Amino acid sequence: MNTIRLSHGDLAYVERGQGRPVLLVHGFPLDHTMWNWQIEALAPLCRVIAPDLRGFGQSPLGEADPQHGIPMEQYADELVELLDAVGITEPIVLAGFSMGGYIAWQFVRKYAERLCALIQCDTRAAADSDEGRAGRLKMAEKIAEWGSARVAEMMGPKLFSTRGLETKPQLMAELRRVVSRTAPAGIAAAQRGMAARPDVTDLLPQIQLHTLVVVGADDVISTSPEMRSIAAAIPEATFVEIPAAGHMTTMENPATVNDALITFLQELPRIAAPSAAKH
Repeated sequence: MNTIRLSHGDLAYVERGQGRPVLLVHGFPLDHTMWNWQIEALAPLCRVIAPDLRGFGQSPLGEADPQHGIPMEQYADELVELLDAVGITEPIVLAGFSMGGYIAWQFVRKYAERLCALIQCDTRAAADSDEGRAGRLKMAEKIAEWGSARVAEMMGPKLFSTRGLETKPQLMAELRRVVSRTAPAGIAAAQRGMAARPDVTDLLPQIQLHTLVVVGADDVISTSPEMRSIAAAIPEATFVEIPAAGHMTTMENPATVNDALITFLQELPRIAAPSAAKH
């Protein structure tokens, strides 16, 4: 991996290929490796950048507010700083998965001019319910005591389809490996940030970007009906449901996800950099 010094500290990232820049933003509590199949598939077509968000993978956490963690907007700010640091000035395609999708909404809201297209995978536009918010804050408080490995066991059954858990045990093994090596402080900072994230439903009709909305048919976290409603609210959105996949579409059915991404990217206008959101 490459490492670059940003204002908050070092950030690790993978860079592959040439051409239109595509920024892949991973979910919680994972790292860039959840995109490994997509990186390989897209590198012949695009310049792929896949960072480890700070506190995950090989990126150290640095300083984080102990009460509020890292807001989704702050992660978005740091992604723009990464783009600047690696010399990407042309509009990019931004792909967010789950928490990466929460970050992507803030990127769209704040840095519309840096985008030419948007891909949202297995994410939500709504804020957490009171129950969901309480669960995040409880994990943030208890993670140092629990240890990161417990988080993998808690989340695993919700991340893959029942069939995937039964027939592809290597997926759960990979999840355990990635999550177990994540620093508890990084998990806590992200959970606090997600608990405080705003509802962005009102933003959706304002997004003036070619948008691909992807969801696993068996996703129980960001359900297919919820993701379909997100696509319906965005004027230029295409909805794709991935069969035989739960939340972790990129890992559970990577071939179908790759086909959807490649088709979307190949159909984009070569230069598409309008105002991405109306103000």
